[in-house]
Amino acid sequence: GEVKGHYMNVTSATMEEMYERAEFAKQLGTVIIMIDLVIGYTAIQSMGIWARKNDMILHLHRAGNSTYSRQKNHGMNFRVICKWMRMAGVDHIHAGTVVGKLEGDPLMIRGFYNTLLLTHLDENLPQGIFFEQDWASLRKVTPVASGGIHCGQM
Repeated sequence: GEVKGHYMNVTSATMEEMYERAEFAKQLGTVIIMIDLVIGYTAIQSMGIWARKNDMILHLHRAGNSTYSRQKNHGMNFRVICKWMRMAGVDHIHAGTVVGKLEGDPLMIRGFYNTLLLTHLDENLPQGIFFEQDWASLRKVTPVASGGIHCGQM
């Protein structure tokens, strides 16, 4: 008997439906709910507040991320999303790895992880951190490997 877990995806078209799904997940006894990035930043923050009030862990799935973070001419770097999600109250996020579906440059990935985990960032150009930043006591976000990655591949 190894205990398994499940991230119940409560993403929906309306906040009312997401709150209803999150309540249902809570009644089932789950401790983690999942939302997709595509619901928008206000909805993400609203779910972050709900999760805090209900003692739940909020996981963010990067669905739709590559439509704007991989576009070199008009996109934005995933590091910006990491910062926004930290401010919005997300607990877990698919942060990429150096192998697999969300693979990237090892230094760039390290920069994502540092943005999510450190309370103070120093300038580190190889990691894409262009200026010093103090996060003070703002909650950290746990970076999660995804796409079938296991610790032996890290």
